[in-house]
Amino acid sequence: MGEPVRAGRRGRGGPAVTPAPPPDLLAAPGYGARRMYQAYLAAWNRHVDPVLTGPQFAVLSAVRAYPGSDQSSLAGAVALDTSTMADLCRRLEQRGLIRRVESPRDARRKLLSLTEEGSAVLTQVNRRARRLDKALLGADSGDVDVAGLLNTLGARWEAVAALDELD
Repeated sequence: MGEPVRAGRRGRGGPAVTPAPPPDLLAAPGYGARRMYQAYLAAWNRHVDPVLTGPQFAVLSAVRAYPGSDQSSLAGAVALDTSTMADLCRRLEQRGLIRRVESPRDARRKLLSLTEEGSAVLTQVNRRARRLDKALLGADSGDVDVAGLLNTLGARWEAVAALDELD
């Protein structure tokens, strides 16, 4: 049950052969997850947006859903740590896609809202992202909620990562 051997770059003495991943690697869920993510990034860059990243898209979506929320609170909603979220929000602000203002109660908290341009960009990118989702999942998924399954696995993997020891 593995992958076939794939042709690779030519080396000395003829065509090189790239070996298939070993069976133990194919049985590792982390390998499958990383491989899917790499393929997703390539598809996103090609078919959705080569500049706006998936995490930036997630932040714009969360800001639209929860306008006026602070960036630290939204970090958890988009599965980012707070320092990554702060850096990402600074870049989105510099691009004119979001507005960050200090909270009147706590100057350390930055409250987020979409700009008109951010709303327009999100609408356009969202349309392309949904087309990508449809292409990735295809009609084969039938009644299976693939996104729900992936989110359930993500939550489980996050819980396992937080454990002090494995059983």
